[in-house]
Amino acid sequence: MQWTNDQPIYQQVRDHVVSLIIDDVLKSGDPIPSVRQMAVEGGVNPLTVSKAYQELVDLNIVEKRRGLGMFITEGAKKELLKLEQSKFLNNEWPNTLKRAESLGIDLNELLKRN
Repeated sequence: MQWTNDQPIYQQVRDHVVSLIIDDVLKSGDPIPSVRQMAVEGGVNPLTVSKAYQELVDLNIVEKRRGLGMFITEGAKKELLKLEQSKFLNNEWPNTLKRAESLGIDLNELLKRN
């Protein structure tokens, strides 16, 4: 995993797990990597991973099972898609639209492209 400086690492860890769920690498009922494993693989502090995982627990995307680890909840992908679509439409799309308009890109032409 490569980390960037544009957002905190714990958010990048969270986004990495979110991507694994959205891309069907991890499915409902699957375990997520342990905090220790993710910390070693990512070269980050285990507390950073714990913070990222806690956000996923708070969103009801993963659940803790005592003595077993953390697992993807039923319906997690559907919920994440709603959250990520909202994030895109409210945060990313306005900037993309503004940039396209400033470059003189015709939006109808843009929508026709694949």
